[in-house]
Amino acid sequence: MRHRVKGRKLNRTASHRAALMNSLATSLFKQKRIKTTLAKAKEARSFVETLITKAKKNDLHAKRQIMSVIHDKEVVKEIFGEIVPKIADRPGGYTRVIKLGQRHGDAAELAILELVDYNDVATAKAEARKEKRQAKADAKKKSEKEQITEEAQVLEETPEEKK
Repeated sequence: MRHRVKGRKLNRTASHRAALMNSLATSLFKQKRIKTTLAKAKEARSFVETLITKAKKNDLHAKRQIMSVIHDKEVVKEIFGEIVPKIADRPGGYTRVIKLGQRHGDAAELAILELVDYNDVATAKAEARKEKRQAKADAKKKSEKEQITEEAQVLEETPEEKK
């Protein structure tokens, strides 16, 4: 029975699992999106989100904690210089897991793990929807304004016609 057992073993020893999570986190921070199995993505998601939460403190202790996990100095600079300022106002949910289907070789469930604010496709779609809504609202305001001016002209013309 697995009562109160947290996390996935991923069929690895503890040290191998730790190395895998460190590697997945480094790759995710470096490339902003990685493709892996669903189980690894779900496990790495919680691992990465705790790292980002620690990094949001942006003090020396946080930097040392991150450096103990991520051994690439350039990636750590990128975390504190680019990633943390971009997601500073977000209260959580820094990553997204997107299911892709099954792998052909062994039918393993594949997924994409990505940082939410770095998804260019979703961001572009959101901006396009926002622009479309804005254009629609502007057109509606313009038509209402034209309608009001037409009504005003009709009201002005009717007294003249009576004379």
